[in-house]
Amino acid sequence: MNIKVIEQKCTGCTLCVKTCPFSCIKMVNKKAVIDLDTCTLCGACVEVCKFDAIELKRDSGSTPNKEEYKGIWVFAEQKKGIIQSVVYELLGKSRELAKKLDAEVSCVLLGHDMKDTAQELIHRGADNVYIVDAPELKHFLDEPYTKVLVNLIRKYRPEIFLCGATFIGRSLISRVAVKLHTGLTADCTELDIDDAEKYLLQTRPAFGGNIMATILSKNYRPQMATVRHKVMKESECDTSRKGKIIEETATPALLRSRTKLLDIVEEISSTVNLAEADIIVSGGRGMKGPENFSILNELAEALGGAVGSSRAAVDSDWIAYSHQVGQTGKTVCPDIYIACGISGQIQHLVGMQSAKTIIAVNQDPGAPIFTVADYGIVGDLFEVIPLLTKKFKEALSK
Repeated sequence: MNIKVIEQKCTGCTLCVKTCPFSCIKMVNKKAVIDLDTCTLCGACVEVCKFDAIELKRDSGSTPNKEEYKGIWVFAEQKKGIIQSVVYELLGKSRELAKKLDAEVSCVLLGHDMKDTAQELIHRGADNVYIVDAPELKHFLDEPYTKVLVNLIRKYRPEIFLCGATFIGRSLISRVAVKLHTGLTADCTELDIDDAEKYLLQTRPAFGGNIMATILSKNYRPQMATVRHKVMKESECDTSRKGKIIEETATPALLRSRTKLLDIVEEISSTVNLAEADIIVSGGRGMKGPENFSILNELAEALGGAVGSSRAAVDSDWIAYSHQVGQTGKTVCPDIYIACGISGQIQHLVGMQSAKTIIAVNQDPGAPIFTVADYGIVGDLFEVIPLLTKKFKEALSK
């Protein structure tokens, strides 16, 4: 789609300026001017214009020449100059995909004073690192990150673009996909390459997690997907790997933003970060109330782990949403996952079934959680968990 102002018809009434929800229109010499970099093509200005001075047209539907698109790109998300671990998971998977496509793997790194960090991405599997260094990119802001990324993709035309399904990734890549008029599959848990046509096979939970759907983007490029954290294995660090660091510049127009970062408030928590925890003790509806999560806290503390929960416990206001594991919560991949009073519906399993060892405690021997558990304890969790805590404390004190 594209939009333009027909100057001969524009009377300078400013109705479009007042109506635009994104402040994309301003008056210049009594004529409306649309900022195409920030316009979302919502059409609100077209509807309000009484003089038919704004024209919004749909594209003819022509598809890009897919032969012009080569390579796999990974968005290298960083916070405070530190590359997020989901990036290394994506690099590990990208190397597998690249073998099937005979393609290079590249990273895109946006930030400030990040040149030394770029080498780390090469050690982790990137053949090339495209870096844009500017003070305006030190912290994530939707507009400049989107414009810079779209500019790079249009210039180099990667065939596949991957990003972590984090708060930043979800906010950024949806905007990029809209600008590029391409598809986007969100929250993937598996990626592969179709042997026959070489399409990217993007698998994600669908219909409330009741099925796993595999989605293909046959006609548009790049093929874009966000991938859940902790569902793929991180790439190994190989300091002998060589690669190219390609420095790109961004014009002031690309770096301009209508929003300003005032402050960053870190989440305050006395517990271990759930997504990074090696041991997680989770409770579900079987906990029967918020006061009973104290026994899970004791077990998690004894093991040096974190406390998680099912959606049922969160919906019942027994524990905060930040502890939720599952399709609508966090995806985790700890060494040990202890599920207490959790039945094991598919929505929960999607978020924790990649754990190395799963231990289930449930009174119902037919609970679905036992189908994925490595060890199962059929019994009253209010008797089992305190006993486990006692035994672990004794063992660890020796």
